[in-house]
Amino acid sequence: MRNRSVEHRTPNTKCDFEYIDMSVKEPYDTGWKDKVKTRIKRSDGIIALISADSLTSTGQKWEIECAKEESKPVLPLWIYKDDRTKPAGLSPVVWTWDGVKSFIDSL
Repeated sequence: MRNRSVEHRTPNTKCDFEYIDMSVKEPYDTGWKDKVKTRIKRSDGIIALISADSLTSTGQKWEIECAKEESKPVLPLWIYKDDRTKPAGLSPVVWTWDGVKSFIDSL
């Protein structure tokens, strides 16, 4: 399996992959779309965490569309076991570390 980065280690020690966490830690006041688009362009793939809030999150919708426009693979994962929200154009799956590993291996 290829390592994607050495910047962060997954919190689950049973996983043998590493990744760069490019999530935004502080809200962007202006130009946030340009900053996020730069991060998306540098990524091999995108994992979208899906919940009922995804239906009204204009920021998340834009990020996912941006990833698609940049031809980046998107893995939509349900983050709650009792929430099976399906945003338009996405087919979320249950979060498993094996599923995440398979996605990363496919990149």
